[in-house]
Amino acid sequence: MRLLITGAAGFLGSHLSDRFINEGHTVVGMDNLITGNMDNIAHLMGHERFSFVKQDVSNHIYVAGSLDAVLHFASPASPNDYLEHPIPTLKVGSLGTHNTLGLAKVKGARYLLASTSEVYGDPQVNPQPETYWGHVNPIGPRGVYDEAKRFAEAMTLAYQRYHGLETRIVRIFNTYGPRMRLKDGRVVPNFIHQALTGAPLTVYGDGSQTRSFQYYSDLVEGIYRLLLSDEKLPVNIGNPVEMTITDFAHAVVEIARSDSEIIFINPEEERFMDDPKVRRPDISKAKRVLNWEPKVNLADGLAQTVDFFRSRV
Repeated sequence: MRLLITGAAGFLGSHLSDRFINEGHTVVGMDNLITGNMDNIAHLMGHERFSFVKQDVSNHIYVAGSLDAVLHFASPASPNDYLEHPIPTLKVGSLGTHNTLGLAKVKGARYLLASTSEVYGDPQVNPQPETYWGHVNPIGPRGVYDEAKRFAEAMTLAYQRYHGLETRIVRIFNTYGPRMRLKDGRVVPNFIHQALTGAPLTVYGDGSQTRSFQYYSDLVEGIYRLLLSDEKLPVNIGNPVEMTITDFAHAVVEIARSDSEIIFINPEEERFMDDPKVRRPDISKAKRVLNWEPKVNLADGLAQTVDFFRSRV
């Protein structure tokens, strides 16, 4: 296949590019580098089956030649990023989705949208199945990301129903691994950076809020299977092992062999408004339709991620 991957210089987009290149496909990567980093794809530059275009997909996009698939992964993805870039976040979820869907329609390509567990907001159902409609504050500071992704899902399904476009939607739960940015602002790089530098690990609130962490390679495998599947409605891809943020902090300290203490502070910052109290995917659909479930346990995945960050601290 020949594919377009938007957000190709980002954490997930670069790993996806690797996977498709390794499977023998040809990848056109596109990124405006607001949060992406060319270091993530430096090893692919010059590869005969990889090319890169620096462009904002919120503007009109054109790709010469045929395309078999369009994977839309462009978007700021951490609270720090989408609070710093609220309007570009809304635009890439709306205009960017519209533009990439239009390109897929013109090319007769299959379309895969990277959605998120954030469409469930601060959920009142745990674990969250794909049938749950969510509990989102549309005008809160996180709404620029949550609602952009909810709109993107609606537009993707509209193109499927009205134009007959072949579409797939993946709802991605907390994912971590090498190539995350050191100052990403999310809990995994924050904790690892603090642990490696001897700083206290800062837990916001009482630490009882939960998350479910999956290693990037499990996510990439799920996305690859979803693209090639016949499933047209959203599919959760995540690790259902749920843990408190306090327990996760202890795990990072242990694996990083750190002497850092763990402290608890009151989350007064705007980015913590509407912070989900629980987050855990129901992956029964992924098991059924994709024959997929995560393989990498937290200890192994964190060890690889700590090694990556250790080389950069």
